[in-house]
Amino acid sequence: MSSEQAPGRAWVFGDDVNTDLLAPGAYMKGPFEMLASHCLEAVDPMFAQQVQAGDMIVAGENFGIGSSREQAAQALKHLGVSAVLARSFGGIFFRNALNLGLVALTCPDSGRIRAGDRLAVDAAVGAVDNLSTGERYPCNRLPPKLLDMVRDGGLIAHLEKRQSNGKPDQDER
Repeated sequence: MSSEQAPGRAWVFGDDVNTDLLAPGAYMKGPFEMLASHCLEAVDPMFAQQVQAGDMIVAGENFGIGSSREQAAQALKHLGVSAVLARSFGGIFFRNALNLGLVALTCPDSGRIRAGDRLAVDAAVGAVDNLSTGERYPCNRLPPKLLDMVRDGGLIAHLEKRQSNGKPDQDER
């Protein structure tokens, strides 16, 4: 096993988890902590209270579909979620997650993972190790440039790091 991330517990959700379930519109105008405390409550009322730092979301098709609200990915990161694994993603959610430093990987075998399984993710290799079952699932790996951005904590942190090192972004050359 060559895991890049520390192991975490799996929280399993089905298909079509939309951004309104992740960041309910009724709480968008209040403090962000309030919004995050209601993350996924419509599908698991105890999720926001029980999720722990390093835990991972595992889902089916179309995770993060719906509106473009970046608060959906931000709420997961705020709650300590270290990665989201799904068979497919809403495109805007996928990019918002990476921009905020949250690992998001397309994993065709996500349906084999059960709630509570201990997982270790290697985004560079494109693999998820299920430490509870001993299985390994292939995922789409993140390209090195995106992986660097996620490792740095997201787009803003990545750009700030590059500027402080005196290195222009590769797109600026």
